[in-house]
Amino acid sequence: MLLLKPSHAAWAYQVRLCSPTLVCAYATQSGLGRAPIASRKQITVANDDGRVNWKDLSTREKAARTTQKTFHLGIILTGFIMTGGVAYLLYTDVFATDSRTSIFNRAVDEVRASRRAQEALGPANKIRAFGEPTWNKWARSRPIASSVRKDGNGREHLLMHFNVDGPLNSGVVNVHMIKNLETSEYEYKYLTLDVKGQATIYLKNTDAVKKAKTPGFRLFGAQWR
Repeated sequence: MLLLKPSHAAWAYQVRLCSPTLVCAYATQSGLGRAPIASRKQITVANDDGRVNWKDLSTREKAARTTQKTFHLGIILTGFIMTGGVAYLLYTDVFATDSRTSIFNRAVDEVRASRRAQEALGPANKIRAFGEPTWNKWARSRPIASSVRKDGNGREHLLMHFNVDGPLNSGVVNVHMIKNLETSEYEYKYLTLDVKGQATIYLKNTDAVKKAKTPGFRLFGAQWR
C-alpha cells in the first residue's frame, strides 16, 4: 500500500520503504521556496574562464578577475610595443634611404657599374662585396664598418668602408657622404676603390668636380682660380 500525505505543491516528497509490501512517503520543507543551487569552484586568477557572470562573483572573485584582465592587457600592450620597436629598427637599418644597408647597396652598385672598377676587379656579375673579415668562417653576415659625425655647420658626415673581391683582384671601398641640410639626403663627397699595387680609383669625387667647375683666368701662361 502507498501512503501519501497531502501537502502543498512546493513541498518535496521523499519516499522510503516501510516494509517489503508497504511504501511510505513524507514531505519535507528543505526545498520550499527555491530551487537547488549547483555548487561551483571558487574563481581565481588561474582558473577564471569568464563563464560566470560578473554579478554572481564574490568580492574576492571580482578582484581575481580584474587582476587577470589587467595582466592579459599588459601582455597585449607589451606585444604591440615590441612589434613597433622591431618594425622601427628594421626600417631605419634596412629600408630607409639613409640606412647603412641602403648606402652599402648603393655603393656596391656604383662599384659594379664602373668600367675602371671592372678593369681592376673583373666582370660586374663576378664582383662581390662584404663587410669586415671575421674569424668565424661559418658566419654569413659580416659587419660593415661605418660611423657618423657632425661638422661645425651641423651637417652629418657618414664614413664607411667595405671589402670587394673579383676574379682579377680584391680591394677596399671607402665611402664619404654628407647629408644635405635641405633635402636630408646623403650625397657623395667621394667614393674610392683601393686595389693593392694600383693607384686609388676615384668613382666619385665631389671636390674634383667643384674645382673643375670653378671659373678662372689665364695670366702669364698660368691658370688662376
